[in-house]
Amino acid sequence: MNTLTEMPTMTPEICQRDVPPALIDKLRSRFADQFSIALAVREHHGRDESSFAAPPPAGVLFAQSTQDVVDAVKLASEFCVPIIPFGVGTSLEGHLLAVQGGISIDVSRMNRVLAINAEDLTVTAEAGVTRKQLNEAVKSTGLFFPIDPGADATLGGMSATRASGTNAVRYGTMRENVLALKVVSAGGDVLRTGTRAKKSSAGYDLTRLMVGSEGTLGIITEVTVKLYPLPEAISAAICSFPSIEAAVRSTIQIIQLGIPIARVELIDGNTVRMVNAHSKLSLREEPLLLMEFHGSPTGVKEQAESVQEIATGFGGTAFEWATTPEERTRLWAARHNAYFGAIQSRPGCRAISTDTCVPISRLADCLLDSVAEADASGIPYFLVGHVGDGNFHFGYLIDPNIPEERAIAERLNHALVTRALKLEGTCTGEHGVGLHKMDFLVSEAGAAAMDMMRTIKRALDPKNIMNPGKIFTL
Repeated sequence: MNTLTEMPTMTPEICQRDVPPALIDKLRSRFADQFSIALAVREHHGRDESSFAAPPPAGVLFAQSTQDVVDAVKLASEFCVPIIPFGVGTSLEGHLLAVQGGISIDVSRMNRVLAINAEDLTVTAEAGVTRKQLNEAVKSTGLFFPIDPGADATLGGMSATRASGTNAVRYGTMRENVLALKVVSAGGDVLRTGTRAKKSSAGYDLTRLMVGSEGTLGIITEVTVKLYPLPEAISAAICSFPSIEAAVRSTIQIIQLGIPIARVELIDGNTVRMVNAHSKLSLREEPLLLMEFHGSPTGVKEQAESVQEIATGFGGTAFEWATTPEERTRLWAARHNAYFGAIQSRPGCRAISTDTCVPISRLADCLLDSVAEADASGIPYFLVGHVGDGNFHFGYLIDPNIPEERAIAERLNHALVTRALKLEGTCTGEHGVGLHKMDFLVSEAGAAAMDMMRTIKRALDPKNIMNPGKIFTL
């Protein structure tokens, strides 16, 4: 299937398993008011930011400790009932939907920062701690945690989906920043993967196996991550361009010249209009780059001057600089409010999102062809990108009551991902596979790699109770 007319609409495969009343009774007996079967609670834990719909879980456990998770997993295993980890519900690809029924385990009450080791630049926290809570806890040390996926997601969820975000071009993703994990296996065992040491050659890298596993191999209950010194100086800038191509070519040159830019985000002119309307801003409604520089005052100044010179060479104009926290927050409001501005632009819509990533040298080719297809489709969309590392996002704004619009959006998505794979990119740069990217993962990884993934899944989760129906089918 290689054309816009051949790709069928993607819907989750619903295969509900029975949840015996005996399991509900045992969960109630063990957890009392920590366990709920109230419809409103179940529905809240049965939806995320994706456009998919599935029946809610049969019950929700609000875990408060690793032992709570252990006991719940052992009970679920006894009855062969699925369990689905839940953080704050910000996933975009249907990760937390109960497509095979089961029990949702909410770790948001596991929100203690356990150990701050400022001298080693590490911190250990429970899985329900959010990135903002973590940064608040460590701010007095002069350190910070840089991974910023936009939403105030939990560390457990960010680890499970291998999240990244706007700072990844300089600081990397969760893959590079998670040192160790505590994980409850499908059999109810507690595993400790990794240490606080910066490197290790000891055996299989189970930490990397769990990071990005999307809850299909175990439930993460503690996370140890790297911290970084707060930059001595931070400067942000916004710059408009006559075309998307000019903005992207400018970014490519900045990266290829080795300028240590901390953030560089693209917003297309269409999305700028949406943001202006939503946030009452007056940005030029042209493609723009939002950039941020970290370092010493002298280093930041030199980086900014070099980037301005490059951008000017590609037609960049209307530079606006910000050095105070308040000014930077105002500039970055455009990026952080892009999704909400887009949703507000078409009341009642749902966004079908993508997040392909390609080698930086192929970014312009992939992006421009995808923009042309989206414009020709007639479907409203927004476009933002962490273009410093070749990652970008389309959000196709569909009316959920018009099946034809979903079909067009899925065909656009299929064409975009197919293009990215041909350019030696990936079907998902940071959102994860979940439900939406399962078919694309087969194309990207190949049959042999998929067989190996299934072998690992069967070995670690023989009853297939850990978030079944995600990443691949068994």
